[in-house]
Amino acid sequence: MSVFEGFRFRHVSSPIHRRDPRVKFLYVLVMFIVAVMFTELPVLLVLFLLQIPFVLVAGVQRQWLRSLRGAMFLVTFLFVFNLIFGYISPGTTPYGMSPLEYAFAMALRFLVLVESFSIFFLTTSPDHLSLALEQSHVPYEFTFAFTTAVRFVPVLAEEAQTIMDAQKARGLELEKGNFMKRIRNYIPILIPLIVSAIRRSLELAEAMESRGWGASKKRTNLYVLKMKEGDFMLILISIILLVTAIYIRYFVHLPTFTMLLPK
Repeated sequence: MSVFEGFRFRHVSSPIHRRDPRVKFLYVLVMFIVAVMFTELPVLLVLFLLQIPFVLVAGVQRQWLRSLRGAMFLVTFLFVFNLIFGYISPGTTPYGMSPLEYAFAMALRFLVLVESFSIFFLTTSPDHLSLALEQSHVPYEFTFAFTTAVRFVPVLAEEAQTIMDAQKARGLELEKGNFMKRIRNYIPILIPLIVSAIRRSLELAEAMESRGWGASKKRTNLYVLKMKEGDFMLILISIILLVTAIYIRYFVHLPTFTMLLPK
């Protein structure tokens, strides 16, 4: 459940936290596009290292590392799957890449995506995210549903961890037995979690109804997001990154580690 810790907002006074959510989402979108464009391991490694200064400036290193550690199960699964598939079907790997390098590249690509989205959610308040969506003319119903999910996913993850600890204290063994038995062992965790989620949704619905949610079509906000100098700098960085990536993709021949190694 530690992967969800990387998507819970941490209130820290930093230049990254003060950036407009729309600009930060543009940066995340550019990182997503560039990561999907390349399969070369050196480029993906550069993309991974490129975001570390953002983490250091934002001061969310501990939560960021937790999210990466929580994603290691999926990263390992992607690595093993692509490695086995690469050796079974050698023609599926890009030209000049060994199955081992390709498996590393796919795992690192997923890690870059988790890293970028983790930085976005760690440094963006749900209130500011909702305000940014509203000012982008997204219907408020969709905005409210999205921000509510962002708020409650880490809460449900923490509650699931609490239920797991309580069931383990009662003698439930989650990590023993074959694959099907392990799946059945999680039923005593899923049932209380589902009941708790339904209870929370009913409480939220009653709170919304008591406050007259949706009674007025014209809503007002206390704050209005305005872009500042730092936001325009981040937009410029994102555009330069995207243009450079497109140029390298179509006009520069990138060697792979497999090509550079002596045969």
